[in-house]
Formats: sequence, C-alpha cells, structure tokens
Amino acid sequence: MSVVVSVTDLTTQAGWMAGLAVLALVMAGWRKNARATARVPRREPIVRRKWVPVGIAETTAPLYKRPGPLRRVWAVVASSGIALVIGAVVAITIAFGTAYAVITLTDLLKQ
Repeated sequence: MSVVVSVTDLTTQAGWMAGLAVLALVMAGWRKNARATARVPRREPIVRRKWVPVGIAETTAPLYKRPGPLRRVWAVVASSGIALVIGAVVAITIAFGTAYAVITLTDLLKQ
C-alpha cells in the first residue's frame, strides 16, 4: 500500500498546522499579563502585624575535602562506561535510520 502526497499538499498542511499553532498560542495568552502584578490596596490594611526580625543561626561548616584517587579513578571508569553505552545506542539508531533511508530511496528509484 503506497500513499503519495504532493509537495504542494504537504506544504499546505504544514502551513495550516503552523498557523493553527500560532493561533492557539495567541488565544491561550490573550488577556494574560506577561508577568503577574501584585494588587495594590487603595487604603491601608486594617490589621497589620508588627515587624519582627528573623533570627539567624550561624554554624561552622566543614572545609572542602578533595576526593581520593580511588574515587577519581572510579568516576573516570563509570563515566567512560556510560559514554560507551550511549555512543553505541546512538550509533545503532543512526545506522538503522540510514539503512532504512537508503533502502527506501533505492526502492523508489527502481519504480
């Protein structure tokens, strides 16, 4: 089963989708401020709390301690392993995509 769509139809559909997306964004943001504004009272509030300072507790923090060599080696090994796995997955995905594109295009040339 093959479906053929002309370039004009595809361009028209893409234009409609873009136009409807812009319209949806405009309608969603209509009458909304870009930034919320605080309500300003017209008169002073009747009940006002007294201003009380907030207490701050000062404590000493331990100084920075550099990680040991074993931990650094483990970090290098783990990050290298993760990079290899991600690279392999990306390479396989690109290879399958390229193979699919080549097979599809060569089939189109044979028609």
